[in-house]
Amino acid sequence: MDIPVISRLYFTGAFLTTAGCALDIISPFSLYFNFDLIFHHGQIWRLITTYLFFGMFSVDFLFHMFFLVRYCRSLEEGDFRGRTAHFVMMIMFGVTFMTAVAPFVSVHFLGSSLSFMMVYVWGRRNEDMRMSFLGIFTFNAPYLPWVMLAFSMLLGHPVTIDVIGILVGHTYYFLEYVYPVVADIRGWKVKKILEPPRVLHWICGTYQEPNHLHQDWRVFETRERVHPSGSYWLPKMMGANSILSTSE
Repeated sequence: MDIPVISRLYFTGAFLTTAGCALDIISPFSLYFNFDLIFHHGQIWRLITTYLFFGMFSVDFLFHMFFLVRYCRSLEEGDFRGRTAHFVMMIMFGVTFMTAVAPFVSVHFLGSSLSFMMVYVWGRRNEDMRMSFLGIFTFNAPYLPWVMLAFSMLLGHPVTIDVIGILVGHTYYFLEYVYPVVADIRGWKVKKILEPPRVLHWICGTYQEPNHLHQDWRVFETRERVHPSGSYWLPKMMGANSILSTSE
């Protein structure tokens, strides 16, 4: 299985972090998010490790790794194919937003929130994909985060982390896919809020010389698909199969 570079780096980092804890090389207490230790004691690495630790080796850890690889990979190979800088920008946006919120909600590990954000974005970009939950009922992909949230509540698990992921995912989806369409139609000057900086394109190897005759694919495709009611249909791209199961 060939995993794209960004997804592979994230998965490798998460696996090595957990392995280090399992072998007592590092302690989970040195990884969690703590505002005072980060900004008053210089333990900056916690800003990264809080997104890499998903618990010790267990069924729950395997479940998180499966979700991480499945949906992170699906986004990078599907909607972000050839747009690595935009994919990194999405992760950076999520990390920045979640890090800013964490001190106010007493969340120590944010990897699950980042995974939930990716699931939300993937679901919104694959609106027509049908999924089945344990063979009990079927639903469209955009409802997957809410099904997972309800399942966590039934099991008695805290849902704060899940809710953060959904909120950040929705915010990103609006800024990246909805706002540019509205801005173009209404003639607003600022049409792209989350456009990656040129240096990020250079690092990711996706930099191209500016071409003023080139029109952004999202805006062009979306304007061709206007619903009679006046609501705008965003372009859809099919991703990988569901973690649960899919049906036609």
